[in-house]
Amino acid sequence: MTQLFSDVSRRGFLGSLVGGGAAALAGTAVSARAEKPSAEELQRAMERPILDVGSSTPPVVIESLDLLHHAPEFLVRARSRDGAEGVVVANASRLRETYPLFLRRVAPFFVGKDARHLEDHLRELYRHRSNYKLQGLAFWVCVAAAEMAILDLLGQVTRKSVGNLLGGVVRRDIPVYRASGNRGNRPEEEVDYLRQLVEETGAGAIKFRLGGRMSNNRDSLPGRSEALIPLVRETFGPDMTLYADSNSSYDVPHAVRLGRMMEEYEYGFFEEPCPFDHLWETKQVADELEIPVAGGEQEFSLRRFRWAIENRAVDVVQPDLHYFGGYLRCTRVARMAEAAGMPCTVHMSGSGLGYLHVVHFASYIPNPGPHQEFKGTNSIPMHCDTSSLQCENGVIRVPSGPGFGISIDPDYVARARRVTTL
Repeated sequence: MTQLFSDVSRRGFLGSLVGGGAAALAGTAVSARAEKPSAEELQRAMERPILDVGSSTPPVVIESLDLLHHAPEFLVRARSRDGAEGVVVANASRLRETYPLFLRRVAPFFVGKDARHLEDHLRELYRHRSNYKLQGLAFWVCVAAAEMAILDLLGQVTRKSVGNLLGGVVRRDIPVYRASGNRGNRPEEEVDYLRQLVEETGAGAIKFRLGGRMSNNRDSLPGRSEALIPLVRETFGPDMTLYADSNSSYDVPHAVRLGRMMEEYEYGFFEEPCPFDHLWETKQVADELEIPVAGGEQEFSLRRFRWAIENRAVDVVQPDLHYFGGYLRCTRVARMAEAAGMPCTVHMSGSGLGYLHVVHFASYIPNPGPHQEFKGTNSIPMHCDTSSLQCENGVIRVPSGPGFGISIDPDYVARARRVTTL
């Protein structure tokens, strides 16, 4: 087994992770910087325009933005006045509780507006009716649902994929990691489950959970985490990339102790070691460890991401495409991370078509990291001409058709109930 962390620093390792050393992800690049970027540089990177619908595209005026329910899923359908339509699968696991915000605050705002100016509309939506007072996961999940439907609508009109609307596709074959959501099972049972995930997909990387989740240093079973860290490496050998996620389980001393074990067994990153909103404690852990520290799935503030990147509180930024408000906001995080020489490997919400959304994001940003999260497909009836949408030999091919590149079964959409009451 090679000694990754004995010869290179954490930041040097990140340079190889997201630069030329990540041969598994052709086209990945990131600026290598020895000095820390300033807040002003990060702000400029964040504010650059993103959306490109083409100068010859006529107005795309939004006629309606409907929330549809086909249990257990939620769909969002955007229609233009000239008859174009975009349909996406939203994050049902959160919209079940937050859909009133979509109906009252988000959808009405977009009706009558030109979809070509989506970036400007999103800035105004934040101010509209003091929506900033509602910001947090509940609000941004609703914004993401609307934004994705509008992006699909724009893709149908322009015949561009989401990636080509948002900067240009640079890769279509996306290596993935399989993630286990288990806690409380015995280490040997978890290893058996991880082996099953690898056998199903051929993935070259896996992630499992440590600790007890927001548990103040308690494990889900006594000694489970300490047993799993070496056992997973011994089971899968030196060539498998390993990640571990504690979901905010530890204070600084406990996180550092577990991180040292992961360094010994050459793990790729340690995700969310401390409570997710304890940015300063997370930075202490990152400063102590050589292993890269990842985080950001619960974050909803661009400014807090800027602080975390500027101050190297994490080494891998992980906004969630649904929780953080969609592609445009996550792209701004990726651009700040790029300016700091860091990867942006988005978190995958385990709902709807999250895996499809993740691979589209990885298709166009310059710094996605070597593997993207994949939790498996679902039963939504759909068709895709340009991809099997299956993980084959550890890789998913990104659809290249307009919008998200898929067609959801029209009968399935027609049977969905339009949600109009709170």
